[in-house]
Amino acid sequence: MIPGGSDTARHRAEEAHLKRVIAVGRGEEPADLVITGGQVVNVFSADIYHADVAVAEGRIVGFGSYEGHERFDASGLYIAPGFIDAHIHIESTMLTPREFARAVVPLGTTSVVADPHEIANVLGLDGVNYMLEASRELPMRVFFMLPSCVPATGLETAGARLGARELDMLMSQPQVLGLAEVMNYPAVLAGDGEVIEKLRVGHLKRIDGHAPGLSGKDLNAYVGVGIKSDHECITAEEAREKLRAGMHVFIREGSVAKNLSALLPVVNASNAVRCGLVSDDRHPTDLLAEGHVNFLLERAVGLGLSPVTAIQMVTINPAKYFFTTDLGAVAPGYRADLVLLDNLTDFKPRMVLKDGRPVAENGRLVIDLPEPAPLPRSTINIRWDGFEGFEIKAEGETAKVIEIVPDQLITKKSVLPLAVRDGLAVADPDRDIAKLAVVERHRGTGNVGLGFVTGLGLLTGALASSVAHDSHNVVVAGTNDADMAVAVREIERTQGGLAAVRDGKLVGSVPLPVAGLMSDRPLEDVARDTEELFEAAHALGSSLANPFMAMSFLALPVIPSLRLTDRGLVDVEKFRFVSLFGAD
Repeated sequence: MIPGGSDTARHRAEEAHLKRVIAVGRGEEPADLVITGGQVVNVFSADIYHADVAVAEGRIVGFGSYEGHERFDASGLYIAPGFIDAHIHIESTMLTPREFARAVVPLGTTSVVADPHEIANVLGLDGVNYMLEASRELPMRVFFMLPSCVPATGLETAGARLGARELDMLMSQPQVLGLAEVMNYPAVLAGDGEVIEKLRVGHLKRIDGHAPGLSGKDLNAYVGVGIKSDHECITAEEAREKLRAGMHVFIREGSVAKNLSALLPVVNASNAVRCGLVSDDRHPTDLLAEGHVNFLLERAVGLGLSPVTAIQMVTINPAKYFFTTDLGAVAPGYRADLVLLDNLTDFKPRMVLKDGRPVAENGRLVIDLPEPAPLPRSTINIRWDGFEGFEIKAEGETAKVIEIVPDQLITKKSVLPLAVRDGLAVADPDRDIAKLAVVERHRGTGNVGLGFVTGLGLLTGALASSVAHDSHNVVVAGTNDADMAVAVREIERTQGGLAAVRDGKLVGSVPLPVAGLMSDRPLEDVARDTEELFEAAHALGSSLANPFMAMSFLALPVIPSLRLTDRGLVDVEKFRFVSLFGAD
């Protein structure tokens, strides 16, 4: 081989590509595709107008009258950039990247920026590499932010650890855009050496934030180390302060945390460029019933946001934030990732194109997906020898109880009197107090954290899940210890998943064998089984639409106020373990 020969061939191909783009753009050669008769949604000029759009070499080459090898009549349709979800955990959809693409591409999602910290907390580098491999050659661009907090804190037992060295190894991957949400903001503020090293690696690209309620000088310090975004705002005042601090505010409307109506009044014509719409966590039943980014657009416009501004917030705004200079617009030189829409109210695409080629029409994919990536190893490793059950010895008249806040990730701390039987603190269904446990499932330590929760509404039975952010130990809530044990055993049997038990019998289950987080089946199957599981949970008395999603965050010790890990009860505001009994 001639030295440098491969580089020479690549340079010649790039030169030929650029020359053809110029020739087609000038009208000297026919385009590959001309979309005629539609109305262009222009995210730069912020207006909508009639124009034909010419595509060549996978890119938009111009507006106007062009000859083309193929033509598509878009009369009556809007031509908009493909939608970008700038912050999502694919694992939270309970779908593999392949099945996630099958579900969301027909809805207009052509790019996502995913944080794989769920699977990374279970499988470490192997988990991240699985997501990278499983996301290639899909009809959707899947970018990644590298997990910054694996484990999220030292207050729990995770399945892996990712340090600055491992992150540095992955940062050069073309799919990687930077460092994902820095959740351990107390460690940032304390100048923790390991976190500082990760921030140093992240400075090569972008660094996303996660700082619920952070304000004042602490916010100044957090932003000052190069953290550029936040998706955890709950109030308009919080969002406004973070915008003033120079952060890019991603407004979240997910399956649990719904912040759009509270934050949208902050957005105006001048600051909208610093804002985006993201899903963060999207449950499979919600994907099927409501949609993905198209649902965010529908909600935002329904709340009064202009359609063009809303589209900007899921196209050019995130593209600019992540320095992806050829995505997010219908304009010459940009990738021809397009959606053709009947209207700008429900945002359901008639057609979706990637690189100028149709990939979905009328709600269905029109191309074949690549073969699934090989599944990672099994991940459920519970130590049963020496297991002492879920009994809690009563050591006081009152105890700290985690209080679920509907439609939010935050919890409250309630101090309540507990029911006591034979010297043991027990669940009290009549007062909506269930027993809560977190069982370590990675290393066979035998750790079991014990506590109580209110807000689930359980009257009988137990619910369990191997989806428990961020370390994903098994979280189980119930009205009696026996059903709780059966539910955990079911999670072990299926090598991960969700389960509902009543009187010692399984009444609902969704297996999640991919790291205990994802199914290997299509959305429709997962959503059907999940709906049946929800019905079973509601028959047990649960008052929440999706009790499993709410439960999945009860073990996350980086969001206020009170959480439970496999190592014990955590006061997040104090960032330390606290005793279950008493007010302090």
